[in-house]
Amino acid sequence: MFILLTIASILLIICSVVMILASLLSKKSITDREKSSPFECGFDPKSSSRLPFSLRFFLIAVIFLIFDVEIALLLPLVLILPLSDLQLWLIVSSIFLAILLVGLYHEWNQGALQWAE
Repeated sequence: MFILLTIASILLIICSVVMILASLLSKKSITDREKSSPFECGFDPKSSSRLPFSLRFFLIAVIFLIFDVEIALLLPLVLILPLSDLQLWLIVSSIFLAILLVGLYHEWNQGALQWAE
């Protein structure tokens, strides 16, 4: 028991020292105005570089990622078809596809799939 406590305390000390050293060494000592300004092909930007992004584009990207994951979940259904009971496979795949279609209908009904209004 004493050996485990000793090893745990040594590991805690080593981790703390590494974290403190990393935070001390990662700090920039000199801040340069040119390095902190936005770089746009060597020219000063014409407008503010901190413009907010399009929320509509973000929603479309998130919906794309969700459907991409859903396709990745549908692919194994085809692969396990020869190994499983056909009736059980049909029930499970139908329920899964119904849930996906209800989600798609809800997004379409809310207008999340329309790019321009």
